[in-house]
Amino acid sequence: MSAVSAPLAGSTVSTALARNRLGAFAIGSTIASSVAPLTVVALVVSTALAVTGLLGVPIAIIAVATILMIFVVGYLAMARHIPNAGAFYAYVAHGIGRPFGVGTSWLALATYNAFQLCCYGGFGAAIAVPLAQQWFGIDLPWFMAAFAVWLLVAVLGANEISLSEKVLVVLVVAETILVVLYSAAIMATPGFGFTGAAVAPSNLWAPGAGTLIVIGMTAFAGVEQSAVYIEESKNPRRTIPVATYATIATIAAVYVFAAWVQISAGGAQIIDRAAAEGADLFFNQTAVVLGAAVVDVGHVLLGTSLIAALLAFHNAVARYTFALGREGVLPRVFGRCTRKGAPRNASLAQTGLAFGVLVLYAVAGWDPLVQLFYWGSTSGGLGVLLLITATSIAVIGFFARDTHGETLWHRLFAPLLAVVILLGVSWLAVTNLPTLFGVEAGTGPAKVVPVAFLIIFAAGICWGLILRRARPGVYEGIGRGTRSAVAAPSGLSAILSERHPS
Repeated sequence: MSAVSAPLAGSTVSTALARNRLGAFAIGSTIASSVAPLTVVALVVSTALAVTGLLGVPIAIIAVATILMIFVVGYLAMARHIPNAGAFYAYVAHGIGRPFGVGTSWLALATYNAFQLCCYGGFGAAIAVPLAQQWFGIDLPWFMAAFAVWLLVAVLGANEISLSEKVLVVLVVAETILVVLYSAAIMATPGFGFTGAAVAPSNLWAPGAGTLIVIGMTAFAGVEQSAVYIEESKNPRRTIPVATYATIATIAAVYVFAAWVQISAGGAQIIDRAAAEGADLFFNQTAVVLGAAVVDVGHVLLGTSLIAALLAFHNAVARYTFALGREGVLPRVFGRCTRKGAPRNASLAQTGLAFGVLVLYAVAGWDPLVQLFYWGSTSGGLGVLLLITATSIAVIGFFARDTHGETLWHRLFAPLLAVVILLGVSWLAVTNLPTLFGVEAGTGPAKVVPVAFLIIFAAGICWGLILRRARPGVYEGIGRGTRSAVAAPSGLSAILSERHPS
């Protein structure tokens, strides 16, 4: 064990995550949990139909999966040479520049926190409250259910990854099986037949198709997280690519199948039903064949789907925070692990943030479904889109200086194609924000979110420039992972101590 990854003398902490803990299936299950298959099939599909009025959800999902397959070619090539739990942050730092890497890290933290926090609103308001009323006749406040799940995530997230992995595997397998079984049951509806309109390529250039593509991108948000677990994986050069490609292909197949079945079963009324029934559309269609009990089962599994997403995004945030703390970009205390390799301090920091947000929403009386779940997930989708676009640019910059033995396809052609496509999709996302958020142009989150992301990114760049001038040692270690993990003060505390010595 190297000096930088060994436990600090006289302590129970280290600066390296647990090694050789996760195989391809475990990592695949973790990233599949973050995309929450049942949540997408039950909620995102109906939302896409209602918002756009287009039947082409399945063909949009195929298009998005294709884009992601192209993106991960260069992404995984870079991961082979920069194993870092910070992923996006480290890649942009190496490919574009350290200040931009710090800006990317701040944007990544904001993005993944948005995804993680929004799930509390969805679980409390859309699942726990109606079930408590239906089963027990109790008017349960949404935030009480949210706090109960918060405690569960806090405990699991603060322990070694193998514990969370076991929970995530069970939950994601259960919800995926349910999606397939329910879809097969819907196909048994008298008169069922697949409609070709749902997979017609013409849907991709019809009015509103841009919004459809962007919503499709949110359905895959999280598949890029495989590289976040590279330091904890078994045989990372094989495990990470297998987990990434297999997960994208598998969940795309499940999404396309389930969405096509829903649309075909709904017939001419599918758009109106999607707007009226929302997430219950999928369950109600199944109930025609299997009976009303399947609706309750679906709601329960939808709840566990959101819990799995909460835990998966919590783990991703903790590892980003850990990576930044280890390198001194954030306080070094976040860059310490337990002896078993769990980034506990970083995990507790995310838990503390979630607690504060839940208290704020509970006290202010804000709508947990619209103002937390829907706005948060949409903001997260935009953030991920911007992050993978920046990373594709970084891949080209990184390999332009040194090919590292990679082929032209891996280091130039695929990343360049990804950049062109993702810039176009990013433009569609920004111009369609009012539609995505369901507000008037230039108002509410359609105005606030992109400005907030820009400010966060710019602030991160500024912090990187401050580190270059005030703490050159920390600055040189940005993006270097364990090689920069020295027992030194964090950038901020070191600057303050130098200017105001005791």
